Amino acid sequence: MSTRPEDIFNFSAISDECVKCGKCIPVCTIHNVNADEVTSPRGFIDLLGAYHTGKLELDKNAKDIFESCFLCTNCVEVCPKSLPTDMIIEQVRSDIAKKFGIAWYKRAFFLLLRHRWLNDIAFKLGWTFQTCGFKIKAEIDSMHGRFNLPMIKTDRLLPSLGKTSFLNSHAENINNGGKRKVAIFIGCLGNYNYVDIGNSLLEILKALEIDAFLAKDQKCCSAPAYFTGDFDTVDSNAKHNIKYFESFGEDIEAIIVPEATCSAMLKIDYEHYFHDQPEWQERAKKIKNKIFMATEWLQHHTHLEHLLASKKKDTKIVTYHDPCHAKKMQGIHQEPRNLIRQNYKIVEMSDPNACCGFGGITMQTEKYHFAKAAGVPKAAMIQKTGAQIVSAECSACRMQINSSMHYAGVETIFKNPIELIAQALRK
Repeated sequence: MSTRPEDIFNFSAISDECVKCGKCIPVCTIHNVNADEVTSPRGFIDLLGAYHTGKLELDKNAKDIFESCFLCTNCVEVCPKSLPTDMIIEQVRSDIAKKFGIAWYKRAFFLLLRHRWLNDIAFKLGWTFQTCGFKIKAEIDSMHGRFNLPMIKTDRLLPSLGKTSFLNSHAENINNGGKRKVAIFIGCLGNYNYVDIGNSLLEILKALEIDAFLAKDQKCCSAPAYFTGDFDTVDSNAKHNIKYFESFGEDIEAIIVPEATCSAMLKIDYEHYFHDQPEWQERAKKIKNKIFMATEWLQHHTHLEHLLASKKKDTKIVTYHDPCHAKKMQGIHQEPRNLIRQNYKIVEMSDPNACCGFGGITMQTEKYHFAKAAGVPKAAMIQKTGAQIVSAECSACRMQINSSMHYAGVETIFKNPIELIAQALRK
């Protein structure tokens, strides 16, 4: 994992550091779907330098350019100077938000992320409307069957909502008869949409006889707001989560997170965000040593790998996608594979490191044509492996990859590695 400069706010200094070697171009997600020099890492850096020195106005054209980056960090990984293109773009998006404001639907979404009780209400309403929608979908699918028309697979386009969120389905403290205890930070998508991830994690901890503390007062890690430039939401949620984590006490051995984006935000981006608030930056540094991606902690700090080796092998083939916030930001890529391969055959796709194309809220709403185009090669890679299952420890990747596979007609199903591990333990 590369070392990134701490002075990420002097755009012109970073622009001067860029030697324009072009190593970033072939791996850049946006440049591969929009081959324009301005939407390339060195183009972004050059324009940010011009903005910093007053030679470029932050107008709507510049806004459109700076909002086109997927923040995948591919460029940082290959850059000979490890220039933090993603971080300086995150910073300029705050300036963009201040000048142009944030779209009403994004503000409404971020309001939910700041107040989980509101999110719980919206979630309940969403489940109610969804059940009605499924009835309508069933009638439409029946009609399409009668007239020999293509079936509608809306479940592959949007994640479904369960009746009760993960955090509201269990007690706060779960005693598995062990002498060890960990806290679970589940994340928003795992809490509301993909609840089997959390349920599977609890199954694993039970098998390992490790007690669980469900961090029920957690707020969204605020990654969606951070990538959009809504720093007010980031400030509010980050401070709340840090104070909450500090209250856990010494009996909590670790805070495990089955989501790459949430984990990277809590462990890495909080520290960078608080660059101008020294007290909070120091507090963010102190808590990060207890934060782990779930597979990272389970492999290095438990006997799970040996336990899985004693279980029956599954005949299904799995291919693994490396989330950008896991491998490139945290160096986590072997751990999920080491655990999965104990019970499943892994067939690697041609480029598991390639970004899935999720790209954040703006990319998924205002620039979805880019996200859709970026997903095409990933779906093709998955199909070529012949795998029945594609896995990644990231629910944002899950949404994007499911969507890409739907459009490409790929029948492979997506499972978080935590779900696959729990399934293997049941055998």
